[in-house]
Amino acid sequence: MEYETFEALYQRACERKGGEQALEAMLGKPKSADELKAIGDDRFLAEFSKKIFQSGFVWRVVEQKWPAFEECFFGFDIDKVLLMPDEMLERKAANPDIIRNFNKVKTIRDNALMIDTVRKQHGSFGHFIAGWPGNNIIGLWEYLKKHGARLGGNTGPYALRFVGKDTFLLSQDVESYLRAHKIIEGGLTSKRNLQAIQQYFNQLAAQSGRSLQELSRIIAFSVGDNITQQ
Repeated sequence: MEYETFEALYQRACERKGGEQALEAMLGKPKSADELKAIGDDRFLAEFSKKIFQSGFVWRVVEQKWPAFEECFFGFDIDKVLLMPDEMLERKAANPDIIRNFNKVKTIRDNALMIDTVRKQHGSFGHFIAGWPGNNIIGLWEYLKKHGARLGGNTGPYALRFVGKDTFLLSQDVESYLRAHKIIEGGLTSKRNLQAIQQYFNQLAAQSGRSLQELSRIIAFSVGDNITQQ
């Protein structure tokens, strides 16, 4: 299949966003491998937890309550969270200072266990994330979905983006582009479609030398309303 070239995408995005300088200012950069390795395991757990609570909820409210979450869960210290029994989690979930959702609260300990397993194998979760190749980022999404709690769909990818791992996002604008250009058909996250999406991004990366984050945003900015995070 003949896909649209990076140059065509880039030029259209520039035209829609006020020129090259304006577009470049919107793209941002992912963290380097060394920067990812330096992130504490607690910060990965915090970001996973925040995105789980933001899923289906008003992000602004979660942000406002987040200091209380940090205090309530010991700064997301992995060892301390792992020691929390069910009864303590229930009490935490009843705290009016946080969002009272026991099923989501339980994922904090579940994902602490995932991080603990990984750090025992790789030294830290940051080393594990830093070493995962971008040309198979959908494999990392699948790992989080399989081994974590409530990290499927867009939750895991959004958490990775916010923590600084290079990833594309399947926002509405990106999905619309992929469908319009017949790169995918049917269910967005079917195995076949995810592989096709990864292949397309790999091709664009080879053409441009750009990160997945930049490419994702360039695609989004070349179409649609660009209301949400890309």
